[in-house]
Amino acid sequence: MAHDYYLRIPHYRDLTPKEEHKLLKRHLNRVTDTCIPEEEAIRRIEGAILEEWVEADKKGERYLPHEFFYRLLKSGRLASHYQIDPKDSWLVAACEKNLPVFVPGWEDSTLGNIYASHCIRGTIKNVHTVRSGIEYMMYLSEWYKTESKEHPIGFFQIGGGIAGDFTICVVPMLRQDLEMKDIRLWSYFCQISDSTTSYGSYSGAVPNEKITWEKLAIDTPRFIIESDATIVAPLIFAYVMEEAL
Repeated sequence: MAHDYYLRIPHYRDLTPKEEHKLLKRHLNRVTDTCIPEEEAIRRIEGAILEEWVEADKKGERYLPHEFFYRLLKSGRLASHYQIDPKDSWLVAACEKNLPVFVPGWEDSTLGNIYASHCIRGTIKNVHTVRSGIEYMMYLSEWYKTESKEHPIGFFQIGGGIAGDFTICVVPMLRQDLEMKDIRLWSYFCQISDSTTSYGSYSGAVPNEKITWEKLAIDTPRFIIESDATIVAPLIFAYVMEEAL
């Protein structure tokens, strides 16, 4: 979506407040060196996914955030606006395989804000039409219990923040809060991070810290790659895929 409208800002570190304000006036929301085009991306998706939200709301149905995206992709509502080949979209691939996707903190996203606004307006009557983050943890716990019985599961993290901390915590939640001692720990841990190493930050914490939370064992293989994930991750994925073939 909106591939041709994204704007690169290579000199983003040198922008003045006035230059940032000019981007605002152009409805370009900056994330580091890339500006997201509000009208072509966010508002266009809002119009389409709002139809999914309202339809589910009227029927009394409830879905997780990623399930709404899957429904939207399968509906074909946005197909005429595609600007890259769908085979190059990770979300389309996940949808085709019906992969479980866990999106903690969705409420703190742009679409989360938009959803809240429609609940306030009354467009959506039931605020729980989009299922909550707590339900995501419950969904994740069932997935982990089932999958980890068959084989050990490793944890490969790109970046930091809630996306990593939420999911890795399913293990101590099952073992400590539900007292299910037969639950496997994560079998390995690898993180690509450009965060400064810090013991006061989850993003910058070294893997050893996770042992104290019962996320990893003392002998769990653990690695941290301090680099740019947009460069490193594709190289790792390419290597793994070549080995698998």
